[in-house]
Amino acid sequence: MDALWDNIEKLSAVCRAADAHLPDEELKALQVGKVAEEADEAMHALHGLKGLTTCGDDHTWSEVQNDLVGAVIAALLAMHYIDPTGARATLDEIFHRRTRRGREAAAAA
Repeated sequence: MDALWDNIEKLSAVCRAADAHLPDEELKALQVGKVAEEADEAMHALHGLKGLTTCGDDHTWSEVQNDLVGAVIAALLAMHYIDPTGARATLDEIFHRRTRRGREAAAAA
C-alpha cells in the first residue's frame, strides 16, 4: 500500500503544479468531480458491455476494470488534495471501519 500512496503523492505533485493557477479549494472540488466522471465512465463501459447503449459502443470487463481503477486513483488523489499529510491514515481508518462487518462475518464462518 505504501507504493500506491507514494505514486499518488508524486501524481498529486505533478497535477498541483499544472493547476497552480487555481485556488486550493477549487482544486479539491474539481478532483472530487473527477471521481464522479471516472465512475461514470465505468458505468458507460458496463452499459456497453451489456448492450444497453444507443451509440453501439462495445466494451469488455477489462475496460470496466480500467475505468474503475481510474475512479480509485481519482478518489485517492482527491483525498490527498483534501489532506496531504493525513490521507493515508484517513483511508486506513475509514477502510477499517467500513469493512468491519465483512471481517466479523469471515471470522464467524
